[in-house]
Amino acid sequence: MSRRLLHLLFTSVILCIVLGACSKEKQPMAKAIKDRNKLPLMATYGMTTLISDSGITQYRIKAREWLVYDKVIHPYWAFNKGIFLEKFDSTYHVTASIKADTATYLTVQKIWRLKGHVKIKNIKGDKFTTSELFWNQNTQKVFSKKFIRIEQKDKVITGHGFESNQELTVYTIHKTVGHVSFDEKKLKQSPPQKQQTPQQQQSPKKKI
Repeated sequence: MSRRLLHLLFTSVILCIVLGACSKEKQPMAKAIKDRNKLPLMATYGMTTLISDSGITQYRIKAREWLVYDKVIHPYWAFNKGIFLEKFDSTYHVTASIKADTATYLTVQKIWRLKGHVKIKNIKGDKFTTSELFWNQNTQKVFSKKFIRIEQKDKVITGHGFESNQELTVYTIHKTVGHVSFDEKKLKQSPPQKQQTPQQQQSPKKKI
């Protein structure tokens, strides 16, 4: 047997051993997602949309990210990167605007939960600020158990616990901790006036 034939035979044996060993190794695979519930049905970015109920446009939503989870026990929408929402009346006038750092919406129960820096403005111009707020569309109620600040045209009210109609025009604070009118505020901020001495209070004598 020639050297060339021996070399080819030896090379073939080595290749068979190497290929056989490689075939037994597990090939790397992408990690399978076992829980379908952890995946959103839909993911939308940079969106603006109108939401209707019974054929009537109820509100407009603007968000950087909108995730729809439909396979969980309680299906919901997630707005993890902030939300701006406007509520319309039957004549399509904006009755309230809401801004929050994050929000979730339970689609079956029709309940909104807004968290973070929650800021609301109603049709009268009253401004509401809190860290968490719930809006139940079935009962048409807005409520919170957190600290809330309400700024009206003539006063500022602060307290814990809050309940209102969904237009935010009729509301109750369960535990008021502060109530300052703007007149009182200006009075507190104005510098104290110097008291005049009896000599200064006397009118100057007229020259004849």
